[in-house]
Amino acid sequence: MIEGVHETSNSERLRAAGLRVTRPRLAVLSAVAAHPHAGADVVLHSVRAELPQVSRQAVYDVLHALTDAGLIRRIQPSGHVARYETRIADNHHHVVCRSCGAVADVNCAIGHAPCLTASETHGFTIDEAEVVYWGLCPDCATRAETSPDADPA
Repeated sequence: MIEGVHETSNSERLRAAGLRVTRPRLAVLSAVAAHPHAGADVVLHSVRAELPQVSRQAVYDVLHALTDAGLIRRIQPSGHVARYETRIADNHHHVVCRSCGAVADVNCAIGHAPCLTASETHGFTIDEAEVVYWGLCPDCATRAETSPDADPA
């Protein structure tokens, strides 16, 4: 972590959310920022580079606390592990590769949140829409095109 750069802003973010500033919380925030859409194991590995003695459970607890506080966002595409990101201030969506599981951000479909108009609200006041686009990332699409087993259709 670059001393003073992320640490100060992350400390302020933690305090503003009503959370104590701790080394594990700062390390997890930095890890999630450095590895958008990373699962807990990647976050743990990154945090242990800074805090070698931190436990797996501590990282899971911090991820949960930061998600509850609205400092990070947890996404879980169907059939995949939960992933975390610091991009929380907008109603963006995601695209997921069916082959390798890569995830990328997709800006709001059209307009402002919730980006989509529901055909029926059932009385709800809708303020967010969650969309997951599925397909093949460029690398997997290229491999599929050049694979001898590729479907010619």
